[in-house]
Amino acid sequence: MSTLRVALNDYLALRRSLGYKLERTGQVLTDFVDYAESTGTEHIQTDIALSFALLASNPDSQWRAARLGMVRSFARYLHAIDPSHEVPPTGLIPRGRGRPAPYLYSQDEVTALMSASRRLRSPLQAATLEAVIGLLAVSGLRVGEVIRLNNDDVDFCDAILTVRFSKGGKSRVVPIQESTVEALQVYLIVRDQWFPEARSESFFVSRAGQSLRSSSLGAAFARVSSLAGLPTRTGHNGPRLGDFRHSFAVQTLLRWHMDEIEVAPRLPTLSTYLGHVNPTSTYWYFSASPELLAAAVQRLTRYMEVDER
Repeated sequence: MSTLRVALNDYLALRRSLGYKLERTGQVLTDFVDYAESTGTEHIQTDIALSFALLASNPDSQWRAARLGMVRSFARYLHAIDPSHEVPPTGLIPRGRGRPAPYLYSQDEVTALMSASRRLRSPLQAATLEAVIGLLAVSGLRVGEVIRLNNDDVDFCDAILTVRFSKGGKSRVVPIQESTVEALQVYLIVRDQWFPEARSESFFVSRAGQSLRSSSLGAAFARVSSLAGLPTRTGHNGPRLGDFRHSFAVQTLLRWHMDEIEVAPRLPTLSTYLGHVNPTSTYWYFSASPELLAAAVQRLTRYMEVDER
């Protein structure tokens, strides 16, 4: 069995341990290894990966780009172990626009964004955006779920949030930490100073005391992002409020790996926490983090070393 084929078996075993079925991907990558072996290739090279992808018969479909994408993911895994493997660059085969690449926030960037929020001219808007950013960063909630929180949905005594009728029409209860409870209580004091008589049932309010609007919230976040020195968003690239959710999911999985916790049994719990109707939706959040991939590779390497002893 060739080195490349052994590596493919390890790669598929790792990904499947995270919950991926990879039935079609497994077949495509097996075909790719067959093709690479027929050319005498021991390390993935861009030209070999591209020529394999172009073997797909229909040039007008997205299947060629999909095949190359599967090989690229395999190449990223191998490159983390052995840099002599080339990772084919994106854009070699055009394809329709999919989900935009997420921006993964560091803890320092979250702190900088919250600090920059306090520089907004309106004290209420500053307090609102700081609280919203903080809650998104530590809870993994969708932006719309935060906007729709009502006063009755925030239970300070039991430290829980009730998310009602979210995606798929489902509701769920989300536990929060004591530090988050304290931060929300501070925001509540500021909010009630501006509006002693509530103009809305919403927990987070606009400068007019009404429910937040996603467009206005996004515009305020763009200003704060610039003040914090984050990259400028262009088109579908760059920091967005929704990326806090992706960052939360990736950091959770990364922490599990670093703590040597079995990941696969916990994924359904994370899926429920995030409010995913289908657990397969959760797996997408783990596809764009080099740190997460490196942690998984290191862990797999340690297991392999133990097995060899």
